Amino acid sequence: MIKFVMCITRHPNMTREEFKDYWLNKHGPFFMSNSDAMGAKKYVQSHTLDTPLNEGLRSSRGMLPEYDGVAEVWFESEEALMEGMSSPEGQKLGAALLKDEGNFIDHSKSSAFIVEEHEF
Repeated sequence: MIKFVMCITRHPNMTREEFKDYWLNKHGPFFMSNSDAMGAKKYVQSHTLDTPLNEGLRSSRGMLPEYDGVAEVWFESEEALMEGMSSPEGQKLGAALLKDEGNFIDHSKSSAFIVEEHEF
């Protein structure tokens, strides 16, 4: 299995609560209703908590501010991901997902990459 990971910063015109609500109640269900078209096996949203602990972690390590959340999507393999995204259905869905992401994500301050897990 491989995983598509996206570290997400919310759209600048949204509060964190508005961002969470849109992502959880609109984008998430939209993605899940179409996940088979791209061969996704699992989808998880991790929403950043509003807690002073985040500021403490950032300042104690000299890090950048936290993201508003992290999305993780599992696929059987790189080949399965590429096959799903290059099919006509996958391309149509990819375009629709990107358009919807523009409603709540600041792509210029977000990041996405493919990883392989190593569990200990």
